[in-house]
Amino acid sequence: SLYRMSPLTKMHPSIILLVLAITTWLSEHYGTATVVEDFNHIERCKDSLYMGTPPRGFRDSRLKKICQRYADKPRYVTLYDSKNRIPVYSAYTFKKTEGDRRVDYPWMYEPQLAELDGNGNMVPFPTGYLHMKFEDSQAVLDDYSDVVLYERGHLNPDQHQSDPQDRAATYTLTNVVPEIREFNIGPWREHEERIRVRLNNFCRGTAYIVTGVTTTGAPHNVRIRFPTQAALAKNAKEGNRVQEITVQDLEIYLTNKMSKFCRVNVKFSGLHSTV
Repeated sequence: SLYRMSPLTKMHPSIILLVLAITTWLSEHYGTATVVEDFNHIERCKDSLYMGTPPRGFRDSRLKKICQRYADKPRYVTLYDSKNRIPVYSAYTFKKTEGDRRVDYPWMYEPQLAELDGNGNMVPFPTGYLHMKFEDSQAVLDDYSDVVLYERGHLNPDQHQSDPQDRAATYTLTNVVPEIREFNIGPWREHEERIRVRLNNFCRGTAYIVTGVTTTGAPHNVRIRFPTQAALAKNAKEGNRVQEITVQDLEIYLTNKMSKFCRVNVKFSGLHSTV
């Protein structure tokens, strides 16, 4: 398993990547909706999770389970913090790819975080007015406009997907967190590429990836919450680092880190194989 940490900030930021390469046969489960009660009972959401089991221990009622649908097909899943307007984690399966980056996909949002109608698909941001109820429930383009300290950092990156529609589905603001640019284009991108090459060359089964963040500490005076240990990278450019640890050590770290601020006991059920 892999864990990656960005430099310390006044929020004690830390960004976590857990990669697990495990061979299994996936079962199919059909249904409807996007913002769901349980990943295991809706459509094929659970296909993005090893044994259909999401990380356990997150008990905050403001956390929303999103089955990320694009073009009427589930692509991956996200646990979203609607108060801080950032994802807690995105879970997806890795697809072999050449690693090129696309820049022509439109950015999208999740209508069902604000209203329970529509077809459940993510939707491109309109060029004009967006109702306040959507801005209240999630990040919007203005949150990342005219800023120089941070940019959009993918949890499920397009370089880890091969199908054009799977790649397009990564361009939703419910799948990104604010990352300091030096970290996003430096250690973070390098680690994503290292994972891609490693899985391309050595993974014979299905690689299940969970990428998430912690948000402990005092919030900044912005609408979106910075992941802990990423916000002051501008003052610690040489401190960026990536660290590989076991699944068990990651569980202990997350539980200790997050339980200081909320009731949490993080477990990754049944995950044993590591990359």
